[in-house]
Amino acid sequence: MSGLPYLSHEPGFTDRGITKAGKLLGKWKEGDDSGIGLIGVPLSKPSISHSGASFAPQTIRKMMNAFTTYSIQDDMDIKPITDFGDITMHVTDLSDSIRRIEETAAGILNRHTDILPIFLGGDHSVTAPLFKSFKEARGKAGIIQFDAHHDLRNLEDGGPSNGTPFRQLIEKGVLEGKHLHQIGIRNFSNGKAYTDYGKQHGVHIYTMQDVYETGILTILETAVHELLKETDQIYVSLDMDVMDQAFAPGCPAIGPGGMDARMLIEAMRFLGETPQVKALDIVEIDPAVDFRDMTSRLAAHAILTFLSGYQTRK
Repeated sequence: MSGLPYLSHEPGFTDRGITKAGKLLGKWKEGDDSGIGLIGVPLSKPSISHSGASFAPQTIRKMMNAFTTYSIQDDMDIKPITDFGDITMHVTDLSDSIRRIEETAAGILNRHTDILPIFLGGDHSVTAPLFKSFKEARGKAGIIQFDAHHDLRNLEDGGPSNGTPFRQLIEKGVLEGKHLHQIGIRNFSNGKAYTDYGKQHGVHIYTMQDVYETGILTILETAVHELLKETDQIYVSLDMDVMDQAFAPGCPAIGPGGMDARMLIEAMRFLGETPQVKALDIVEIDPAVDFRDMTSRLAAHAILTFLSGYQTRK
């Protein structure tokens, strides 16, 4: 404005030598058919414990601005990605919200056949409809799940909750148990009945003790190798409560003895580099209880790290 040079709609210090990572998120335009697509899935009403995870997609986007686009270890800037926005949920009808997730994910995946989707939950219930649509659109796939919990609870007691997504997929025949690799399953966070269910169905279970003793990259290399024997691609589901509560205080189900930030960053880089990884979801962050947005900041950093690995793919 002439004569008022210090007025701005974006107040605060700016540095012409730095680009904030939030600038990477460009609204979808006709013709955006390759690269990365970001889709918010703000559903948390099916949570077993009270959760405001429906607020996470917008908070994670906001936390992108806590970082720059520049990767010093690669000496490169992260390229822009397409932000499709959030799927609108029904106010009261859970089944309709699940239908909307399935239809919207299918529409994006079928229309944009080369896009790698990053889905921002929401609680873990969203993974069941998302993976169903992904598999129908893209073909045979396996899952690498980061989680403190099996999420294999029975459906009689909980229905399509955030404790049942992988039970739903197995029992509906969408996913074979042997095509599910669970990493970070934690002591005193599960019932024996669900560990037994996983073993009976061939689920590969890696506890946090396995992660400590074997190393996250060795476990991931094994999981990728095993999955690609029988599937063509990999869907990654990152439940942030796989993290120790010191690194992710904003998870509804926090607890000690989980992964640290360095482990997650190493894992996301490896998976970003892996060509057969074709989808990622990030779930179980409640911004309402997150101290200084620590958990959402970590999720944003995980996305950027995944993207840095993705840009090295050949």
